[in-house]
Amino acid sequence: MGEIVSLEELAAEVRPGCKLAVPADYCGVAMAATAAIIANRPDRLHVVCVPVTGMQGDMLIGEGLVGVLETSAVTLGEAGGAPRFQDAVKKGSFRLMDATCPAVHSGLIAAQKGVPFLPIRGIIGSDLLKTRADWKIIDNPFAKGDPIVVVPAIQPDVAIFHAPEADRLGNVRIGRRRELVTMAQAAKATIVTVERISETSLLATEDSAAGVLPALYVTKIAVAPRGAWPLGLWGEYAVDSAEIARYAAMAKTPEGFAAYMDGFARRQREAA
Repeated sequence: MGEIVSLEELAAEVRPGCKLAVPADYCGVAMAATAAIIANRPDRLHVVCVPVTGMQGDMLIGEGLVGVLETSAVTLGEAGGAPRFQDAVKKGSFRLMDATCPAVHSGLIAAQKGVPFLPIRGIIGSDLLKTRADWKIIDNPFAKGDPIVVVPAIQPDVAIFHAPEADRLGNVRIGRRRELVTMAQAAKATIVTVERISETSLLATEDSAAGVLPALYVTKIAVAPRGAWPLGLWGEYAVDSAEIARYAAMAKTPEGFAAYMDGFARRQREAA
């Protein structure tokens, strides 16, 4: 497991109709891989945002590759709303499965643990229950008069993220981003881009092993220096706020979005 491959081979793991799990902007977004995926044009993607998405999700939507979006929010943060997402929602271009952050995490944890559902508090009384027929209210079997919501397991076909480093054995350093463990263990396959490859095993010592996802849960790895740009990567480089603001401004129209995406893969490589 954890085979080191080219970026193109890694991107080929995302096929039409795939259920694809992607992390939040602060958690290592594989933007170089996203450009490579877009080049392959896999349509009808079911994108599971863990638990939200931003520029990555907006690009996939703008390219017309998303059939279902399961998320708690789509936002560009300080740059404002996600314009292609907003336009697509108005047009009904894809099916939106509105969720909450705890519900998304609970669904993934259920898949991680191999159980069909997980109970969760805090949703009863929400209008979300009117739109999420797959969320059920049941009676707590251990207490009378205590209804509780259960959410079904979410098992992605592929989970994808970007991390600082991996070793030759396929182990990946994820630091404190524990949701990446949940994603990887819930998914059928996990593909990861990294800044660099370590020639020393990341599991060699107790200290070096801290915050490492074992190769057992990693399918393929590709090296992509500054592969999260224009988003940031913890301990490596900051977000390029000016570039994200430029995207937000251009993507307000289909024509501006197309102009931005023309050459994005090249600019992403040049950022390295």
